[in-house]
Amino acid sequence: MREIDDNDIKILEILKKNARTPYTTIAKDLKVSEAAVRKRLEKLAKMGVIKRYTIEYELENEVRAVVMVKTAPPTPSPEISKKIIKVQGVEVAYETTGDYDIMVVLRGPNIAAVNKSIDEIRSIQGVAGTTSSIVLRVWF
Repeated sequence: MREIDDNDIKILEILKKNARTPYTTIAKDLKVSEAAVRKRLEKLAKMGVIKRYTIEYELENEVRAVVMVKTAPPTPSPEISKKIIKVQGVEVAYETTGDYDIMVVLRGPNIAAVNKSIDEIRSIQGVAGTTSSIVLRVWF
C-alpha cells in the first residue's frame, strides 16, 4: 500500500467537514477523476485510516460530559477502554498521557442518564477514579 499523500489528506479534510460531499465535487476540487477519489477512499478504509462513517449531531436539552479516567494496575488501559466504550451513552474513549489515562466523551437525555453512565464507568475493574465536566456548548 502507498503512503498517505496530500490528496488523501485533502479528501479526509473535505469529508470531515461534510461526509456527504459528492465524490464528483471532491474530484473537481482535487483536479482528479471520480474513480481516483473512490480508489483513494477504499485504500484509506483498508489501511484503517477511515475508522467509520458517522454524523455529528446535537439535540436540544441533551447533556454531554467529558470524563477523565484514572486507572490502576494490574488492569491494562486498553482492557478498561474496551469496557468503557460499551457503556450506554459513551461516544468515544481516548487513551491519553498525563494525570489521566483515558478521556471519555458521553451524552445522555438528562443529567440522571449521564450520572448513571459515569457510575457504570467507575464500577469497571481497574478504574481508580474519575473527574467529570459537563459540556456547556459545542462548536463544530
